[in-house]
Amino acid sequence: MIRIARTTLGVLGATAGAAALAFAAAPAASAAPPQVSICPGLPGQASSTDQCIVSSGPTGLTLAITIDGGEASVTGDNFSGPAAIAIGEGATVNMTGVNPGLSIGIAGPGGEVTVDGKTAPTCVGGLGFAGDFQTGKGCINNGTMQIPLG
Repeated sequence: MIRIARTTLGVLGATAGAAALAFAAAPAASAAPPQVSICPGLPGQASSTDQCIVSSGPTGLTLAITIDGGEASVTGDNFSGPAAIAIGEGATVNMTGVNPGLSIGIAGPGGEVTVDGKTAPTCVGGLGFAGDFQTGKGCINNGTMQIPLG
């Protein structure tokens, strides 16, 4: 029980840190509103735009959100709930849910986050965070190096 609490606390703390880093690294605000794409996937549904694509099996829930040029791809089934957030040019998140549990991937400009639900997530190329309750593992990238979690 203590390990679960520690892992949950670590994932929540890392998520907050990754989000703060991603927003801090975003380009300065301009007059143009951000370009946002949202792709939700309820059980048995799929949706897509130019920047995101999701596909949910009969027992999966998926979500992809992209902002200002990010790209995200999410698939989920078997009571999994993967979600992706890609913020900025060159941000890429690829999520796969194959086991019961939630997972999240967040990538900032130039970052690439991958969660396959079987092995430890990867966070490369730039700012990124992944937390995967399917495997109990995660990662964070501060822009210079990947730090494994779990």
